[in-house]
Amino acid sequence: MREQVKIYDSTLRDGAQSEGIAYSIQDKLRIATALDELGISYIEAGNPGASPKDMEFFKKIKEKPLKNAQIVAFGSTRRKDYEVDKDPGIKTLLEADTQCVAIFGKTWDIHVRNILKADPGENLEMIYDTVKFLKESGREVVFDAEHFFDGYKSNREYAIKAVEKAAEAGTDVICLCDTNGGSFPDEIYNTTKEVKNYIHNIFPDTVIGIHAHDDGGMAVANSVNAVFAGAGHVQGTMAGFGERCGNANLSTVIANLQIKRNIECIEPENIKKLTVTVRQIAEISNIKLNRGMPYVGKTAFTHKAGMHVDGMLKMDGAFEHVNPESVGNSRRIVMSEAAGRSLVIEKIRRFLPEINKDSQEAANIVNKIKELEYQGYAFEGAESSFELIVMKLMGKFEAKFEIEKMNIISEQTLAAKHKATEAIVKVKVGEKSEITAAEGDGPVNALDKALRKALEAFFPEIGKMRLVDYKVRVLDSSAGTGAKVRVIIETTDGTDYWTTVGVSNDVIKASGQALIDSIEYKLLKI
Repeated sequence: MREQVKIYDSTLRDGAQSEGIAYSIQDKLRIATALDELGISYIEAGNPGASPKDMEFFKKIKEKPLKNAQIVAFGSTRRKDYEVDKDPGIKTLLEADTQCVAIFGKTWDIHVRNILKADPGENLEMIYDTVKFLKESGREVVFDAEHFFDGYKSNREYAIKAVEKAAEAGTDVICLCDTNGGSFPDEIYNTTKEVKNYIHNIFPDTVIGIHAHDDGGMAVANSVNAVFAGAGHVQGTMAGFGERCGNANLSTVIANLQIKRNIECIEPENIKKLTVTVRQIAEISNIKLNRGMPYVGKTAFTHKAGMHVDGMLKMDGAFEHVNPESVGNSRRIVMSEAAGRSLVIEKIRRFLPEINKDSQEAANIVNKIKELEYQGYAFEGAESSFELIVMKLMGKFEAKFEIEKMNIISEQTLAAKHKATEAIVKVKVGEKSEITAAEGDGPVNALDKALRKALEAFFPEIGKMRLVDYKVRVLDSSAGTGAKVRVIIETTDGTDYWTTVGVSNDVIKASGQALIDSIEYKLLKI
């Protein structure tokens, strides 16, 4: 592979600015560990001057040294009218005691005048003083040239002077930031190339980097084009989330560069950890991952009945740009109502490779699936229920529990302020029984809590499970409130996700079927 491009992850700082995310210190430690195991070069962990929680993290991370990554403390250039060694923000950067620090500075003269309320010349001195002071303090320095591409278009001479000042002061990296996220790939390529050529003529050891936001939907393309133009340092977040529309999705950037263009971003053997790392970070962040996310999404390598599936069955990779296993993902073939016998058998062979397509067992399974589909079941989004049905029909499923009782008690009126719904569940495991009750926000929530509470006494692994999605569809709208409904739920244990289905004229019964399937599937995999 070509010389390595250094990957700089900002999930713990820029990603934390995404709406709905609030990391605890423990969350940040878990994410940092996952990024380090993937082989990320730099982990930007927060601004110690802006948050006591961030400063506490910098202390805690020292207790668990990382194998691959450097932790980076983030801050700004010195304030105007402050001497750099007296600036409180610079002091806290040093107190974070990280080997590498990142500082951002203004490179767009309009921002210098209207936001900093500073003279453009004074801003250049702020950049120089800060970088020089931090370098003399023994730190590796990344200079984030904020709003660089907008500044370059507005006043090329000033933007160049700003990054030249950072290079003159000794910065290790000049990271060109598309802070507003509105630049196009050709603009990023041309500007990065011009800046790299100019800076390297004077300071040949200074690395040029890219920091792209996704407001125009082009952050990945912009990052990749910057690398093609000579950038050796790429910033972003591992799942792409961040303020506004998010940051460059590093999982996509890494896969594109390393698999498609032979440019090493992480150790080659680690590329297969990409999918599990992104999903782990999304889970810790309590963010539902985009199913269609390139390379790592659940549907990134999913094929539905029709020409694509036929092609995939005939030739491996007929409709895939890379092998899903190369990034730790897997191929999924889902069934539509028109699924043929060959597709059903192909799906079964993924977990029962020994099945004979011409056997009576295979015929029985196909007939049963068709019968269930006629009743309203849909297995396109409920592969786990499909697997359970097949295992039961093949005599390869051993029930680990039995539901002896399941009651729902709801005390509420439409006008009531206090609405209490209680579920009572009695389960039998072997010769032992357990009865529990739980309150919830409605019957399904109460039933979910009570069921898992009862079974957790026998199977502690169930405690890690939680429902992440719940969908109800009316199958015959002409029947009104008595219509049959299909419930599909998605469950996770923090590592894996699976979907199950239930169908009934009673929405609670359909929900109960899907919930029981989700638990049975979890226990099947233990």
